[in-house]
Amino acid sequence: MRSKVSESGVNLPKEWFKGAAEVDIRREEHCVIVRPVQENDPIMDLGSHPIVVDVDDASINHDRYLYGQ
Repeated sequence: MRSKVSESGVNLPKEWFKGAAEVDIRREEHCVIVRPVQENDPIMDLGSHPIVVDVDDASINHDRYLYGQ
């Protein structure tokens, strides 16, 4: 698809973003990347339900507890 660049920019077909309420737009070197944003980003949920354990150094020695090393 080719499009003319007007004073307000470029229009993209709404069908490309079916189900999306918001998009993320980035420019990387010679590319413009447009991608739908998820409503609930799972990365934002990290740490929202912490557990209590009897370990004092879990944040320092996490590999030992996760992988048994």
